[in-house]
Amino acid sequence: MSVSAIQSQRLFNSLASGKRINSAADDAAGLAISEKLLAQVNGYNVGTNNAADGINLLNVADGSLSTMQDSLQRMRELAVQAGNGIYSASDKELIQMEIDGLKAFIQDAAKNTNFNTMKLLDGSMASLSLATNPSGGGLEIQMDSSTLESLGIADFSVMGDFSLDDIDNAIQAVSKARSRMGAKTNVLNHTINHNENAGLNLMAANSRIRDTDYGKAITDKNRDDILSQYRIFAMKAQMNNNAGVLKLLG
Repeated sequence: MSVSAIQSQRLFNSLASGKRINSAADDAAGLAISEKLLAQVNGYNVGTNNAADGINLLNVADGSLSTMQDSLQRMRELAVQAGNGIYSASDKELIQMEIDGLKAFIQDAAKNTNFNTMKLLDGSMASLSLATNPSGGGLEIQMDSSTLESLGIADFSVMGDFSLDDIDNAIQAVSKARSRMGAKTNVLNHTINHNENAGLNLMAANSRIRDTDYGKAITDKNRDDILSQYRIFAMKAQMNNNAGVLKLLG
């Protein structure tokens, strides 16, 4: 096959497939660069999905911590109420019953809040690594224990001497945990935006290398068609001239 025929075939393949590079023979160096860019794009896409999963996990944990915080606030209200001297021992027993119910709810939330079967708030997950960039690295998330024991209120009771500081410390601990989760969520949102922008830019770069430039390809094809027609015309003209010479010689 002639060089011009090979070029024409490549142009046809390029227009038909929408790809400038359909095989390594079309542009070996360009194909190698394109494949590297594509690997990066795929890495950013997976990193975006992983970051989104991380946000979902943090939202689940934060939702449980929010309900714990509400329960702790109610416990504090009850403790302040129990500190009032007008309440009898039997009155305090009723207050303590509600406090015990709130404590049971907090413990249940800490023990059973999970994401994809992983416990989030019982202390079993010290940290979690999220692969949010193309190289497989990313962000570390620290998950604090929020059990009654970790919060220091497992034995809290208003039936004897007690201190509101115990409840205040527990509220502060949960607030700090939620603040850290909120900060990590913001980081992951920024990571998603970065990954999406980087992926789009890399896709555009890859497209410029690999995809067909239809304007140029059509121009080249029209040029080749004209040259092909000219060659055919020239061959016919030469054949006619040769026939004329042979006729004269005959």
